[in-house]
Amino acid sequence: MLTTDEAFRKFKSRLELNDREQENASKRQNEVRDYLDTKFAIASSFLTGSYKRHTKTKPLKDIDIFFVLKESERSKYRDKAPSVVLDDFHKALVEKYGEKAVRKQGRSVNVDFGVVVDAEDNTDYRILSVDVVPSFPLGDDYEIPDTDKGEWIKTNPKTHAQKAVDAHQAFSNEWKGLVRMAKYWNNNPRHGIDKPVKPSFLIEVMALECLYGGWQGRFDYELEGLFSTLADRIFDIWSDPAGLGPPISDGMDATRKQRARDLLLAASRDARSAINLAKQGRNGEALKAWRTLFGPKFPLS
Repeated sequence: MLTTDEAFRKFKSRLELNDREQENASKRQNEVRDYLDTKFAIASSFLTGSYKRHTKTKPLKDIDIFFVLKESERSKYRDKAPSVVLDDFHKALVEKYGEKAVRKQGRSVNVDFGVVVDAEDNTDYRILSVDVVPSFPLGDDYEIPDTDKGEWIKTNPKTHAQKAVDAHQAFSNEWKGLVRMAKYWNNNPRHGIDKPVKPSFLIEVMALECLYGGWQGRFDYELEGLFSTLADRIFDIWSDPAGLGPPISDGMDATRKQRARDLLLAASRDARSAINLAKQGRNGEALKAWRTLFGPKFPLS
């Protein structure tokens, strides 16, 4: 039977992208990029978000593709409401993927590839969806449309990526694995339709501060402490790590934050129970408790 540490090491590995998943992700995102190059004047496009930062958890979905529009598109879009550019991107993507597969979001357009997730959170190594984000350059930064706020907001995904790299290195290269585990917990269907923490990027932003003191060599204790600290600080204002856009925590109102706090505290208690089971020599029960907490990617053997 696996020890707790062996189980967490295997869990960490299962949440990392393998070669087949990387290949499918590359194929899909290049397909979308090549197609949109025929529809808009695009200066450049690149991957951003948690996929690029290696903090994306499984099942693999919503890979962010950043499209930087040329200056020739500025008068057509930047001087108008942010909904205009998203409407046009939506229309173009519907032409290729169909109405049912394409969905407008607050700052992007989502393309769903119709991949089915099985009971073990497997997708036959295929990605579920991508998020298309139009933008304009603003010096070294970028502006993206935000239809919820009705304005263009500043961002810099390259700054976000560098902060993740720095945090990972400062935590003995275990930071990204712990973030993926916390995000996987956040995706657990037992929470219902709504994830406890939304957007999931908020977990990553909070972890920049909440995973502190250096890696102590124990996944179980680190995660128990992380859940507890996230619960304590979920009502804080969490700014954009790039110091440009609105707070990342703006996506949750007081009711959502209270629900998240309750679920995070429950997760911390469940983690403590699993730790205690292992201390009592009831290792099989401990592994089952961790699997219940996280979901089917957590191994029992």
